[in-house]
Amino acid sequence: MPRKNAPGATSADEVFLRRLRRHHDELRWLYMELYDNADMFGELVSQLRRFYDERPDALRALDAEREAQGAWYRSRDLLGMQMYVDNFAGNLKGVEDRLDYLERVGVNYLHLMPFLDTPADRSRSDGGYAVSDFRRVKPELGTMEDLSRLARKCHGRGISLCMDFVMNHTSDEHEWARRARAGEGEYMSRYFFVRDQGVIDRYTRDVPQVFPTTAPGHFTYLPELGQSVMTQFYPYQWDLNYRNPRVFNEMMYNFLYLANQGMDIIRIDAVPYIWKQLGTNCRNLPQVHTIVRMMRMIGEIVCPGIVLLGEVVMAPVEVVPYFGTVEKPECHMLYNVTTMATTWNAVACQDTRLLRGQLEAVCGLPREYTFLNYLRCHDDIGWGLDYVTLSAWGMQEVPHKAYLNRYFQGLEPGSTSRGELYNADPVTGDARFCATTASMCGVEAAGFEGDEAAMEVAVRKDVTLHAYLLAQSGLPIVYSGDEVAQVNDYSYKDDPERAEDSRYIHRGRFDWSLVDRADEPGTVQARVFSALRALEAVRRAQEVFDAGAEVTIVDYSDPAVLWIRRRAGEKTLDAVFNFSGEDRTLWMPALAMYEDLVTGAAAEFQTFELAAWDFRWYLSA
Repeated sequence: MPRKNAPGATSADEVFLRRLRRHHDELRWLYMELYDNADMFGELVSQLRRFYDERPDALRALDAEREAQGAWYRSRDLLGMQMYVDNFAGNLKGVEDRLDYLERVGVNYLHLMPFLDTPADRSRSDGGYAVSDFRRVKPELGTMEDLSRLARKCHGRGISLCMDFVMNHTSDEHEWARRARAGEGEYMSRYFFVRDQGVIDRYTRDVPQVFPTTAPGHFTYLPELGQSVMTQFYPYQWDLNYRNPRVFNEMMYNFLYLANQGMDIIRIDAVPYIWKQLGTNCRNLPQVHTIVRMMRMIGEIVCPGIVLLGEVVMAPVEVVPYFGTVEKPECHMLYNVTTMATTWNAVACQDTRLLRGQLEAVCGLPREYTFLNYLRCHDDIGWGLDYVTLSAWGMQEVPHKAYLNRYFQGLEPGSTSRGELYNADPVTGDARFCATTASMCGVEAAGFEGDEAAMEVAVRKDVTLHAYLLAQSGLPIVYSGDEVAQVNDYSYKDDPERAEDSRYIHRGRFDWSLVDRADEPGTVQARVFSALRALEAVRRAQEVFDAGAEVTIVDYSDPAVLWIRRRAGEKTLDAVFNFSGEDRTLWMPALAMYEDLVTGAAAEFQTFELAAWDFRWYLSA
């Protein structure tokens, strides 16, 4: 039964019906375009009402507050952190116990890496992305009640929670997969089963492989059925068939169930792969955009306080369409993947020209488009760069990728980076890279060598890259451990279930002893931790960091210099970064009074000195 409202308050019926009327016609049109099934659409609408009625009062109040506020996720007050629950604090209750620390760091957006139930065999869990039950937490991490309580505690402190929603596939241990394996036709229709080798051959011809080295092919043969099932990622992850309206409806019910546990940001995993169609490359098809648009409307009907974050690891031209349009939006936020990869290219080459072009492209988009910015995440770094531009500068794709991978492994002269390759292909020479931010900046190498001068540069480099991250428009997110300069963890090699996956080098357990060292003046941890906290405080205090600020990239004559200019009101921020191992003398646009936002010092000047791998945030009126 719909709950009653206090006298004089807008009734729940009115609120729901107002939201439904706003979206009903477009939602129905899109649904019927995909499925032409009025009964299933009717069921969907009925279930939307049920999930709305079940939504806790506190979350309804938060929805109303966020609706009134507008794009709350664009606030310059937000700072995100990404973490694995077990690595950070053991379980969900442990995370709850550590909220004081997260507040101290300044985090108010917490991305919990996959925590839903997966196969007990970790070699078949894909780090949590092979979901066996969308409504059950991994037992070792806690329960749904623990998750809901953590969300309430976070909301009480102004912290939002983000989770991964894996829509593209399920684990082969999911109930649907078990029943399909048993031959139940209804459940087989929720996946892609094929007997015809010709169909498989056509997919092989038309569809790029996701992991050609570690998981080649697109189908896995099941001898008990005499058929193959589509498994584009790993053999134990069965691709869902969104041509079946039952799949869409049930996954939307899972989506709303998780939103009702208190999730604020739903990260849609592997968005471009959701719709498959024979004869295409099964990437970025129009039906994917239809599905994401319907998800956006479903969220705005039932739980409008939540945000959809799209994971689209594609070229920029393929990423931007997932914002939809201002009139018909899809994702609220997207990962700024290309900028991240191009940043590390600038580090290795000490050349920011390609990065300038990427940032200019982002600045040229409508300001309503919001990117999530990061230096690194739980995954590898793939070198998806603009090779057309690089080739015009004499840098060819294959040798350039090889150079980048040698550089970040520390195999190039002058490199202080340490890390390991992921998914290296000995035939093509292609590979991706894994390491923590601190290890890529030289903290690990300098510590191992006991070289204090090198450590000074490494810390400065680490802080400068974070200052650059905070100077971009969008939501900045750091990976747990980066705030205390945690280096690579090589212990994964001793775990048989993880040893083959080098991504665990930067997914190590959070070292709480580093937090103690962050309180000891002069330590690496204290220098990084205090610097980042100071930068975050400046960002929150200055309107030039607003999402609506005008942002331009200055075409400075020195390619090693990145210059971001932000304007808001009467104030201008010149954020200047030296991506070079040598000191620089730089020229401001005019002789004027400038305030150093980091030190608070103000002076009139036109030239200034910038050390190797250093930066300045200069404010002027």
